[in-house]
Amino acid sequence: MLWVVGTLLTTLLFLVMLFLTVLLYFFDRQRRVVHAQCYWWSDILTRFNPYWEFNVSGLENIDKKRTYIVISNHQSLADIVLMYRTKMQFKWVAKESLFNVPIIGWNMRLAKHVRLSRGNFGSIKKVYREAATWLRGGMSVLFFPEGTRSESGDMGDFQNGAFKLAIKEKVPILPICLKGTGDAIPKGNWIFSIKTKGSLKVLPPIETAGFGPADFVKLKDLARSKIDET
Repeated sequence: MLWVVGTLLTTLLFLVMLFLTVLLYFFDRQRRVVHAQCYWWSDILTRFNPYWEFNVSGLENIDKKRTYIVISNHQSLADIVLMYRTKMQFKWVAKESLFNVPIIGWNMRLAKHVRLSRGNFGSIKKVYREAATWLRGGMSVLFFPEGTRSESGDMGDFQNGAFKLAIKEKVPILPICLKGTGDAIPKGNWIFSIKTKGSLKVLPPIETAGFGPADFVKLKDLARSKIDET
C-alpha cells in the first residue's frame, strides 16, 4: 500500500514538474521552481510513512545565498528522498541508469540533474565540466563521493573529483551525515519491512580558500572525518 501511495505521489510530482517546466521554460532556466516541488514530495513521503522516523538537523549551517559542493555518505535510495528536506537548491550527480527509470528518471531529467556514466572516462570529464558550469551560475552540486551505496552501513573511501572541483572553483564543501537510511530501503530491496529511525545532519561548511590544487586529498580526508565523527 505504501508503495502505491509513493508511486502516485511521484507521478503527481512529475505532472506538476512537467507543467511548471513548460509554463516557466523561458523564466526558470535553472529549474529552481521545478526542483522546489520535490520539497513537498519529500515531506509527505518521510513524515507520513509509518515505517520511517527521521530527524533533520543542522539546517542553520546552510546559507541560501552561497554556492556549495554538497557531499554526503550514501546508504540507500532513501537518502535521495530525505535530502530534499534540507530545502536546498542543488543538482545531483547521479548514475545515468537512474535517468531511465520511469517517473523518477523523468523527474530527474526535468530538474536537469547531472548524468554520470560509470566507467566512461569521457563521461566523467563531462560531468565535472557540467558541474563547474552550475557552480559558476550559483547552483550547488551534490555528490555522493563513495560512488555507490554502502551495503554494510560503513562509509567507504571517498573519490577525489568533488574535492578537486571545490578547490578549483573556490567553493566550500558542505558535508551532510546520513544515518539509518540503509535500513529504510535496503540495497536490492523495495519493500518496507522494519521500522527505521534515522537522521540527516548538515555539518558546518569547510572553506576551501586555504587549499591549493595539490591539497585535494587533505580536503577529502577532512570532509570524510567530519562525517565519520558525527
